[in-house]
Amino acid sequence: MTAGGRLAANQVELMQQLHDEHAAALWGYCVRLTGDRTRAEDVAQETLLRAWRSFGALDAKQGSVRAWLFTVARNIVIDEWRTRRTRTETVVAEPPEPGDPVDDTDQLLLSWMVADALDRLSTEHRAVILECYFRGLPVAEAARRLGVPPGTVKSRTHYALKALRLALEEMGVET
Repeated sequence: MTAGGRLAANQVELMQQLHDEHAAALWGYCVRLTGDRTRAEDVAQETLLRAWRSFGALDAKQGSVRAWLFTVARNIVIDEWRTRRTRTETVVAEPPEPGDPVDDTDQLLLSWMVADALDRLSTEHRAVILECYFRGLPVAEAARRLGVPPGTVKSRTHYALKALRLALEEMGVET
């Protein structure tokens, strides 16, 4: 406030006074609230606009005008967050059925996790999993393609699956 702790008598002088005394601090506070300099400018401007509209409610004797401005700014950010949150929610008559073919999100995430876990396996283990499980080849055909005896394919498959299970568990996937 001014040296006397009083607010200006008219709206034009009040806005000039509020801007001169509080705009920099208000903008800094808004940057911390929003994390975005451009958005902070919008919130600070809206806060000062609300102060101008509430000219009669501002009284230095009732408390800190800066605290009032900061509270209004915080409420603007909260209101925008709530509005944005409700706009992103979709209301449906009934919840989707489990395994609804429209939502493959879980399957996609699981595929990414398995692909990441496969990358952690040795080249030999990854190759035998690819041939036997992803391509669905029998042991004899997988052995021929990999150039190893069928017994080696069986052994590598056993250890590859154990290693894959361990890699998934380390990633937090329940097996």
